[in-house]
Amino acid sequence: MSKIKVSVILPVINETFSLEKTVEIIIENSLEDIYEIIIVVSKNKTTEASLKSINYLQTNRYPNLIKTYFQDLPFIGGAIQKGFQISTGSHVIMMASDLETDPHDVKKLIDLCKCNPSSIITANRWIKGGSFKKYNIIKFILNFLFQFILRCIFITKLSDMTYGYRIFPIEIVKVIKWQELKHPFLLETILKPLLMKTNIIEIPSKWEARLEGSSQNTFMQNFSYIKTAIFVRFFWQNK
Repeated sequence: MSKIKVSVILPVINETFSLEKTVEIIIENSLEDIYEIIIVVSKNKTTEASLKSINYLQTNRYPNLIKTYFQDLPFIGGAIQKGFQISTGSHVIMMASDLETDPHDVKKLIDLCKCNPSSIITANRWIKGGSFKKYNIIKFILNFLFQFILRCIFITKLSDMTYGYRIFPIEIVKVIKWQELKHPFLLETILKPLLMKTNIIEIPSKWEARLEGSSQNTFMQNFSYIKTAIFVRFFWQNK
């Protein structure tokens, strides 16, 4: 079993107690493997309440682990790309700070990564043991259909490619040229490694709607995932 150093990326817009709980659970369960927690904020969108929570965590709770940066590019894709650029661990976890990605699964991702250090380990809501709670029924149906289409187009058995909760070897995220800035970036982060023949392993995960703040992902924006999938499959070259 390999020893790894994990950088965790947490984009923050309007999360407070959800962020604090996320960080606490990660550290409680996986402290020995966490190298750094990178919190990425927006100069224009991150709320004062969120900044206060971040300052509390960084100053009073975990000053040696938490690092805070402003993103250079906008939206969720810009935030995570910033995290990819500055991460210095051997592996990096991409997840949310609003509890929609269950922080208890960080330990599962890390443990499996130790046995498969060159693979991507990704969370899956569709396989046995995974679930959705308080998920919009129309989005649920569209998600199911879209996953089926993706499996056909990319000739893969993966079944939850839009869920942005996964751990990567750091060299993968550093070498790929990322293009998306909005939520389709989450899809881009699995499709490009897939085309590069990276081994990808899925684990079940339970998704639950956020308890505070509002999502930055509008309903109509979900249709832009199709454009991303088509571009990556038929036109993308990592140049």
